[in-house]
Amino acid sequence: MMDEDKQLETPQSTTETPAPDQTDRATVETEVSEVAADPTILSDAAVEPLEGTAQGESAASDGNFARDEAALQQEIAALTQALQATQLQLEDVKGQYARLAADFDNFRKRTQKEKEELSDQVKCSTIKELLPVVDNFERARSQIKPQNDGELNIHKSYQGVYKQMVDCLKRVGVAPMRPEGQEFDPNLHDAVMREETDEYAEGTVIEELMRGYTIGDRVLRHAMVKVATAPESAAPASAANSEAEASEG
Repeated sequence: MMDEDKQLETPQSTTETPAPDQTDRATVETEVSEVAADPTILSDAAVEPLEGTAQGESAASDGNFARDEAALQQEIAALTQALQATQLQLEDVKGQYARLAADFDNFRKRTQKEKEELSDQVKCSTIKELLPVVDNFERARSQIKPQNDGELNIHKSYQGVYKQMVDCLKRVGVAPMRPEGQEFDPNLHDAVMREETDEYAEGTVIEELMRGYTIGDRVLRHAMVKVATAPESAAPASAANSEAEASEG
């Protein structure tokens, strides 16, 4: 009888001990009840991992930004240095260009001047060869006196040629000198004779023996002239007058 009672008690005790699944279910139900009673428990539990994740991501982002900023600064510094070097090269090239332009301009001016001088030399050389012909026409005009109509016609013919030649010389810039009555100038005149006279001041050109010519500001041929000098008799008198004035002073 006692054995049967024990056997009957054992199933009861077995039924009173909760199964493991029932315990877990009870725990979950308890937690759900607590969450339902206080929802902040769940929000705090969920926020803490999120905050940690956000902080980690923020730190990683800050680190990446710092590295990117440093790389950008280095790139900016490199570009600035390259820009400065390029500007220096540009200034050097500009200086070289300015020097080349100045050299070319000087070369052009020098070449143009040499060309003009050469042209003037050729022109002067050619005209000098024609001047004796002009001299002969002038001598003929002053010395030949036509006696009849035939001679007069011949005279007019070659004088027409002379006039045409003189006009051509004028068109190229040739001008005759008119030295009579002017003071002797060795740059323009060639004194081949001297004459004592009291009609002109000493050193005055009193006669042109061969005409001189200029072309522009250049002397084509010096004029051969006769120059006045003071008479010898007047020179002692002038000296005596000077001595007398000095003694009176």
